[in-house]
Parts: sequence; structure tokens; C-alpha cells
Amino acid sequence: MKQTQALRALLNEAGLIVAPGVYDGLTARIAQHAGFSALYMTGAGTAAAKGFPDYGLLTMSEMVENASVIARSASVPLIADADTGFGNELNVTRTVREYEQRGVASIHIEDQLMPKKCGHLDGKELVPREDFVAKIRAAAAARSDRDFVIIARTDARAVEGFDEAIWRANAALEAGADVAFVEAPQGLSEVEAVPRLVQGPCLLNIVRGGKTPDVNLRDVEQMGYRIAILPSLLIGAVAQACETALVSLRESREPPPSAGDAPVRERFRRLGADEWDALRTRFRADAVSTEGNAS
Repeated sequence: MKQTQALRALLNEAGLIVAPGVYDGLTARIAQHAGFSALYMTGAGTAAAKGFPDYGLLTMSEMVENASVIARSASVPLIADADTGFGNELNVTRTVREYEQRGVASIHIEDQLMPKKCGHLDGKELVPREDFVAKIRAAAAARSDRDFVIIARTDARAVEGFDEAIWRANAALEAGADVAFVEAPQGLSEVEAVPRLVQGPCLLNIVRGGKTPDVNLRDVEQMGYRIAILPSLLIGAVAQACETALVSLRESREPPPSAGDAPVRERFRRLGADEWDALRTRFRADAVSTEGNAS
């Protein structure tokens, strides 16, 4: 089963799809090993890993390349941030094709002007309604795989209000989007209202310290959301752990003790070391000879 089909199957099943935010091959492997059935390539995390804030500074090629690394590192469906589609309908068409060719199962495209900002920052600007709807139509038409999931994200709540965000979400679904993503609803009442007012599957973005209140995933599922993404989960934990470790080393002059840590070998096994070790000797003459005799 292709990853696009796997994601469609998850969407057709009951229950909430929880996709933790990953930003490289290592975090993708860790999240899959932890038992999650889908992953989310965070744009903010991708930018941070390259040393930039989430200000729309990365190009389509940079985002696609990172999605490719994550998609080949994990064997579960990947939902990826595609920012604004990186331009008009022509750019959106190429964007869909490039992500699709890299094995990504789904992307979301938003209605901000470029350069965009993180959805939980102030000072965002929107494209007109008709431009957003046209880009979603173009995205839906650009797919060669009909199972490729198009998620339409609107940032209108922060700019033109909640009602406009709901209008844009419904218009995007009518234009061919498979899932609606109302970014940064404010207050629990708005979070609860989105799945009631949007006429199709909805995604909730849970950002630590963001504009949307903290909410339990069990409650998110009961509200009627189909997908929850947590883009800041791992990059926040990694940054905090790194800062703590570095401050401790600088002040104590003592590396952390090895007791209780996983051995080096185990860390490499999580990255596929066993498979690579099998290839190390598979093609040697004695191994080939043994295989030949067995046949």
C-alpha cells in the first residue's frame, strides 16, 4: 500500500490521527518507533533546523528536499507543510507535483501572502478569497495520485475574524480540498465550533505557547477533529534538552554519565543499522556461494 493510500485509510477509519511534528530523519525515526501512525513535517521546525525563524524564508526546493528525507526515513504517511504553495496557481501546481514525487502523502497550503509567518504570530496578511480558492483548485487538479490529500489552511482568524476563517475553510473544501485547517482558533469555544461549522474533515494545530489553548487529544477527538498535528512537540523538547545539557557541561565541566543511557549500538539500530550490516557481507564471495548452494 502506498503512503497516500495508507493516509486515506486512516481518514476513513474512526478515531483521531495524531501526527507529531518532525523535522529530519532522526526525529522521523524516533516518532515512528514511538508508535505513531502518521507524521507531520513542521515548517517551523524545518526552518529552525536550518537556522531561520518561521518567516517564510525557505524556498520550495528546500522544503521539498526536507520532506524527501523524512519520507524515506519513515514507513508511515507524512503530512507536510507547503506554506503558501510558493506563489500563484502555477507555483502551486509544481509544488504538489514535487511533494508527490518524493513520497509525501499530504500537504497543506495556506492563504497568507509571502513571505508568510508562523500562524501563531501577529502581523500576518492574507491573499484575497478568490486567489486562495483558485490555488486550492489548482492543487487538487495537479495530483497524479487521487489519494494524495490536499489540506487547505486558512489564517483568516487572526486577520479578518473567525467567521471569515470558517467561510474560507468551507470554500476550500468546495474547491477540492480534502481537509480544512483553521489556524489558531482563539479560546476553547472557537476550537469546539470549528468541526461543527466546517462542512468536512478538520485538522487542529496544537502549538506550545500559541494562540490556541492547550487541549487534551481525547477532547479534540470528541469535538470531531480528524487530524491533530503537534509541530512544536519535538523541536521544543530537543531545544530545551540541548540547552540544559550544554549549560550543565559548561558549568560542571563534567560530561553526563553513561549509566542508564542506551548503548551506541542501540542508537544506531533505531536508524536501520541492522539492515546496513546485513548488506555489508551480503555480496561477498562466500555469502554468494552459500546462497547459490542453497538454491
